[in-house]
Amino acid sequence: MRNVPSITLNDGNAIPQLGFGVFQIKPAETAAAVRSALEAGYRHVDTAEMYGNEKEVGQGIRDAGLDRAEVFVTSKLNNGFHRPDDARRAFQDTLSALGSDYVDLFLIHWPLPTLYDGDFVSTWITLEEFAKEGRARSIGVSNFQPEHLDQLAARAQTIPAVNQIEVHPYFANDEVRAYDIEHGIATEAWSPIAQGKVLDDQVLAGIAATTGKTAAQVVLRWHIQRGDIVFPKSVNPERMRENFDIFDFELSGDDMAAISGLDRGEDGRNGPHPDKFDYIPD
Repeated sequence: MRNVPSITLNDGNAIPQLGFGVFQIKPAETAAAVRSALEAGYRHVDTAEMYGNEKEVGQGIRDAGLDRAEVFVTSKLNNGFHRPDDARRAFQDTLSALGSDYVDLFLIHWPLPTLYDGDFVSTWITLEEFAKEGRARSIGVSNFQPEHLDQLAARAQTIPAVNQIEVHPYFANDEVRAYDIEHGIATEAWSPIAQGKVLDDQVLAGIAATTGKTAAQVVLRWHIQRGDIVFPKSVNPERMRENFDIFDFELSGDDMAAISGLDRGEDGRNGPHPDKFDYIPD
């Protein structure tokens, strides 16, 4: 089994660069999917309160027979609980659902600048409490733009360890990635293959043919070589193993440039823009 490289975060903690995502995996299927991923070699699982499957993630880890300390677990704050007291209750619910007294990484899922009087800084300061208590080993954000991160830098004490953002060949999101790099924030890429939209691209098909890999493996390798953290999702054990098998080849500089050249800027964005997103689940 190949070892997954780790990235050292700005707080000194290490995070596996390849993880397993459970977004849109039904709760009834999550425990089995997590167990299969762990059996394939993954040691990093990314979930969220809004995914509704934290409990099953915890069960999948136990079903795999692994100690909690062997698996890096990320979860994220529900958009409906940004007020400090609500965030404290929601965080405790996350720990209870996972069956753990800590989470390796806890994120603010969305900044929601049009809600809560535009105040996500008090939410961040609440996450700082969780870190000081040791109940969140690392804390970070998701979908934060540079102007959002500037507000945290001006008013809080802690620089986010990570910023989880949409990144794939059609939407490289390089402005935010550049900010992250400059400020020592690790970038995590969600929707790494654009929900499959990039897989029929002829540039990727050509590189896949040359390397003897699939287009998905080529894209995931592109992410890894760019230094981002990535966590593809699948409920198919064979696909899980395929996504894991990306450490026995390397893309050339020309290949990397060709893939990066597929960037369409804002036209390539699949998800909502963080400046406008205001969804709160019922």
